Amino acid sequence: MLVLVAPGQGAQTPGFLTDWLALPGAADRVAAWSDAIGLDLAHFGTKADADEIRDTAVAQPLLVAAGLLSAAALGDIAPGAVAGHSVGEITAAAFAGVLDDTAALTLVRRRGLAMAEAAAVTETGMSALLGGDPEVTVAHLEKLGLTPANVNGAGQIVAAGTMEQLAALNEDKPEGVRKVVPLKVAGAFHTRHMAPAVDKLAEAASALTPADPEVTYVSNKDGQAVATGAEVLDRLVGQVANPVRWDLCMETFGKLGVTAIVEVCPGGTLTGLAKRALPGVKTLALKTPADLDAARELVAEHAQQA
Repeated sequence: MLVLVAPGQGAQTPGFLTDWLALPGAADRVAAWSDAIGLDLAHFGTKADADEIRDTAVAQPLLVAAGLLSAAALGDIAPGAVAGHSVGEITAAAFAGVLDDTAALTLVRRRGLAMAEAAAVTETGMSALLGGDPEVTVAHLEKLGLTPANVNGAGQIVAAGTMEQLAALNEDKPEGVRKVVPLKVAGAFHTRHMAPAVDKLAEAASALTPADPEVTYVSNKDGQAVATGAEVLDRLVGQVANPVRWDLCMETFGKLGVTAIVEVCPGGTLTGLAKRALPGVKTLALKTPADLDAARELVAEHAQQA
């Protein structure tokens, strides 16, 4: 069984959209999306520097656009399940047919703006902790006033909070943690610091008419499959201020009988986690169009062509 997954914020790098825009029809599609949401996606995906695309209001729509563009380049495929990490859940909602591409990008544009505004209230950030026992790590983070915002499995937890709290973490790592790595994000996402964004996102979501998922949609709130479009949308709204449980998503993939995982552009993070947590499962990350042929071969082996 094939699972199609979409990465979250922090996966973006300067110029990562350049080669994708050279594909037939890609530039026109991205131009139409840019007009729809009032953001020049082609500019930010090709010419902007790391600081510019670190901006939450830019990074989030850019990531969803990249995911949609790279998935479309694969052709019509029939994954057994879809899922996304953080903002990647909106990409996954489009894969599942819950939202069309324009609705997904409109929602993520509002999400990015609302979260950027919430992040501006207090200087906050996120850091990944590698290694250690999850229970020990979570208890230590809570002692420092930090939130385990992403429980990613495969020995990785992401802490979120104020810059002062993160500085204290650097000086006082949990027992067993090998390394603390600051992430390329502009706020403490999936924590109480994002609460002001929830109401604004709910307002944006209320204008949408979601369809029920056409394939199994695995939610990163709790790793459960969600059956209705209304519940998917409700979870997308609440997710901005609640932890991501990617570890539970991977547990569900295992229970569903996953045999292969393809991560859309800018891939690498989620396939890296899967290699450690789901041994024996074939993985492929779409980084550039040069990866498409290998991805199509993997799709042909593990999913029926639609």
